[in-house]
Amino acid sequence: MRLPKNLGLLLLGIYLILVGIIAFVPALGQLGPLVPLIALIAGILILLGR
Repeated sequence: MRLPKNLGLLLLGIYLILVGIIAFVPALGQLGPLVPLIALIAGILILLGR
């Protein structure tokens, strides 16, 4: 499986969508540990230029 060149931006988009959904649907607060992890991976990949 090939990874897209802009994987960091793709993960950033997923992170922003999750944060927006969690803000409106508090029942999805169980995704709490997953959201910062996605943000961290996205930031690292953006800095590495992936």
